Amino acid sequence: MLSSKCLKSSSFFYLARPTVQCFTRRSNSTSTPPEAPPNTPPDFYSTNLKRPQQQPQEHRFRHESSETPFTEEGRRKFARLRKYQFHLSNIPDAPEFGTNQYLTINEELQQQLKKVLTRFNAPIRYAVAYGSGVFKHTEDDGKRKRVLDFIFGVSHPAHWHALNIQQNPHHYSALRFLGANSVAMIQEKVGAGVYFNPYIEIDGMAIKYGIVSIDTLCRDLIDWDTLFLSGRMQKPVKILRDDSRVRLANQVNLTEAVRVALLTLPEQFTEDEFYKRVAGISYVGDLGIFRTATNPYKVAGMVQSQHSQFHRLYFSLLDDLPNVDVLSNGNLQQNLNPKFRGLMVQKLPKTLYKHVLDEHKRYCSSKSIALAESTTELNEQVATSPHLKEYFDRSLYSIIARPAKIQNIKGILTAGLWNSVRGSP
Repeated sequence: MLSSKCLKSSSFFYLARPTVQCFTRRSNSTSTPPEAPPNTPPDFYSTNLKRPQQQPQEHRFRHESSETPFTEEGRRKFARLRKYQFHLSNIPDAPEFGTNQYLTINEELQQQLKKVLTRFNAPIRYAVAYGSGVFKHTEDDGKRKRVLDFIFGVSHPAHWHALNIQQNPHHYSALRFLGANSVAMIQEKVGAGVYFNPYIEIDGMAIKYGIVSIDTLCRDLIDWDTLFLSGRMQKPVKILRDDSRVRLANQVNLTEAVRVALLTLPEQFTEDEFYKRVAGISYVGDLGIFRTATNPYKVAGMVQSQHSQFHRLYFSLLDDLPNVDVLSNGNLQQNLNPKFRGLMVQKLPKTLYKHVLDEHKRYCSSKSIALAESTTELNEQVATSPHLKEYFDRSLYSIIARPAKIQNIKGILTAGLWNSVRGSP
């Protein structure tokens, strides 16, 4: 259960970064969004949260009548937030919580993706499909056969692999002869905690699917231990089978991505610049982006072709921020008040926060700059540093590079050399 500190405000953006222990309770509920969004188990949240009413359209993200920040329009937004009138997708005890994650795709394709799940006897608690086979991408020239990418979240990896090896032994490399426990051990202990079976034929479709435990998935979504899956889910994915625990963890993940993007953007920026910054977080240190075959403009192309999906994911989160406003020219403007930015630094993912602080301390030590004494002042000192973006770049590289390299090496074992070279997650 989330602590009272986490629930000081009803807006999800203001939740203090939950610890992994917040998610130890499992939920057995699954559903198929967006047709039937699941209700969130009530014991995940406080019962004294104010339940907002659905907001009229005029409260949605609007353009300023003036290019100055926090004009009359901005003041009305502050008044709305003071009354706890947030988007329902950001209210933890609302049934609509996290529905910004429910993205729409072609109905025929959606049915094909769901049909793939029925081909597995092993239980899948959470499933998403992603990539250019699911969402349009400017790199897709239509000449290559589409590969459909999946991530399956499971409760017990060893049990899952035992059932799947029995049903689909041809999905695995020679590692299957070591037994399900060994396969699960390689999954959990090597790399980013994911085991991929690539280039599998199901109903005439080429698919690649990765297996991850729900615990590992939620931990990475919250703490950014490796940013391998959390980075993937900061970009558009199609949820095929939902799980309330993962939905909550991913809402934390999206919120944390918003903070990182804002902290590394200038006072004024465009919506596209914001989405590019979010989409680029997980590529720092990722081997895949540097491959010769990879378009160097991959992030820009992704945002351009999937703008509506990025808008759906992040629009409501931005709209509930008191320190972000929209100007009449369509640009966004953020308040650079050190207190606002210090709070965003404080709520960074645990792993990233530690790395960023270490980077700042090393810099201050090398320049004989005194560190602030209190934690609050230190966070504000970090937030106002002219080297903050460099801190983030080096920190993200430290988090991402090693697991990404190990995961690529693991791919040679789990998929064979040729398949591991042909594609990456």
